[in-house]
Amino acid sequence: MIDAEAVYAVWLREFKVYLREKERVISSFVSPILWLIVFGSGLGASVSLHGVSYQVFIYPGVLSMALLFTSVFYGIYIIWDRKLDFLKEVLVAPVSRSSIFVGKMLGGCTDAMMQSLILLVLGVLIGIPLTPATFIYSLLILFLTSVAMVSLGLVLGSNLTNQEAFNLVINFVIWPLFFFSGALFDVTTLPPWLSTITYLNPLTYGVDLLRGAILNVQVFPTYLDFSVLIVFSLVMMWLGTVSFGRMQQSK
Repeated sequence: MIDAEAVYAVWLREFKVYLREKERVISSFVSPILWLIVFGSGLGASVSLHGVSYQVFIYPGVLSMALLFTSVFYGIYIIWDRKLDFLKEVLVAPVSRSSIFVGKMLGGCTDAMMQSLILLVLGVLIGIPLTPATFIYSLLILFLTSVAMVSLGLVLGSNLTNQEAFNLVINFVIWPLFFFSGALFDVTTLPPWLSTITYLNPLTYGVDLLRGAILNVQVFPTYLDFSVLIVFSLVMMWLGTVSFGRMQQSK
């Protein structure tokens, strides 16, 4: 059973930690801005896709990239909490492990959505065509994607015992997810072997949804994009709950 009060308490703690770490807030959107300005403007000066500049075309992909890095790296806080014995105190509390997981997951999603909100506002300032309806729809897509990716990060963090191992594993997770998601290229022009890898990547469908919402350029049907993201989110949430349960038993 999910204890709403426990979920709120864990979420509030995670949110306060995020606000207190000013460097974390600032650094979370500096890198995406550099990708848009340097990479997008440099290559975008001579390339256009689907009738828009390359900078505009990769904007949904850069949004997804920022969300991906923030969400999956959130799992490292499980390792830090374990070292500080905070996690041990939480796990022995008389609440279900699923409540703790959901609170942690929502805390990570809040962090990711704060960053996404800033980047969406910056998108308006650089000329990205965002209407109020598109803005809200994009936030919905980003939230669903963050649920999946934060859960993935928590699964990794709860099954690893040190920061070095987490950083090593995370490089084999984040970069393939990002580079094979279609964030920086048109997936319809890929060779068959690369298309297969791209279509197996769940982040591809989040990028496709976001690009369809912002630029009206979409490869897959909307129902398929949402279906893949929802199924992947549910699987990751289930794995996260199981992982938290096993972590509690090992204490």
